[in-house]
Amino acid sequence: MYVSAGRQCLRLLATALLACGLGHFALAAETSWKLNAWDPPFDYTRTPTTIDYQPVARAAKPWRICASYPHLKDSYWVSVNYGMVEQARSSGVKLTVVEAGGYPNLDRQIEQIRTCSANADALIVGTVSYEGLTPTIREIAERIPVIAAINDIDDAGISAKTGVSWEEMGQSIGAYLARMHPAGTMPVSVAWFPGPKDAGWVKFIETGFRRALEQSSAEISAVKWGDTGVEIQLLLIEEVLETQPDIDYIVGSAPTADAAVSILRAQGRANHVQVLADYFTHGTFREINRGKVVAAPTDSPPLQGRIAIDQAIRAIEGTLRYRHVGPPVAIVDRGNVQSLDLERSLAPAWFKPTFEVQ
Repeated sequence: MYVSAGRQCLRLLATALLACGLGHFALAAETSWKLNAWDPPFDYTRTPTTIDYQPVARAAKPWRICASYPHLKDSYWVSVNYGMVEQARSSGVKLTVVEAGGYPNLDRQIEQIRTCSANADALIVGTVSYEGLTPTIREIAERIPVIAAINDIDDAGISAKTGVSWEEMGQSIGAYLARMHPAGTMPVSVAWFPGPKDAGWVKFIETGFRRALEQSSAEISAVKWGDTGVEIQLLLIEEVLETQPDIDYIVGSAPTADAAVSILRAQGRANHVQVLADYFTHGTFREINRGKVVAAPTDSPPLQGRIAIDQAIRAIEGTLRYRHVGPPVAIVDRGNVQSLDLERSLAPAWFKPTFEVQ
């Protein structure tokens, strides 16, 4: 142990503010969060239980927390950053954020977490690799708690984990497509963009997506791996469209969906190819509203950021009860996007990446 007028009106107003680029309400300070908890921890094959998780109102001391992200190139990790920053401020702890610049940059992330954790009381890590950080994390865990956040990671040295099953994320969007095209109906062709091969979440989302499609008439006709930067995804999509012009669906990360909407519009093919994303960002929110993206699952990135900070505080203070928790996964499409609880899924439009909370 380490050192010890109505809700709908508000939602509509929040949606309008976000659409206008003015931001939306911050995730309100709550006495508890409805979360999934896994016991034993770190095993997504077990069915989670639903708990009312109560965050620490105020940390015992202004603990120093280091948080490491794979990147801040898309609004998903910006939303995680927002949740961490807000929770650090409300809990009275210090936060230092570093980001590796992309999934190929394992050595950079290792160097960053060594440096950042040297003067920290806890480390939160969203890893670029499932096993690549393990030796370094084991060393750091001998001094301070290490909290895994968002991306899945080898369990060695981990005190707690904030996350959802990325297999469930892939399963959820695959099942959505399967409901549109059940087995026995006319086949449809899918171009699949899983993400970077070595990232901790990709093999799980790949497994879930493919399993769900077994119950459908959808056939994966092209697979393109690559970093989740929009520029790289643009190139990959262009390659597929050149070699396989008759595909019916593009499915992949949120940056994949953003890139696909742009390319299909430019090529005059927006009415012929449909787009789905396997996670949810500001871009997918906008394009679902516009009918350009069919659906995407949300795993509530700002809330996950808040949970990770709270788990770090509890691990430092010796009050950690639930070692593995995360929000429930929910599919967002045009039918429910207007009723979405935006505070849990997206950072406000005014928020900019923040690297220090003092």
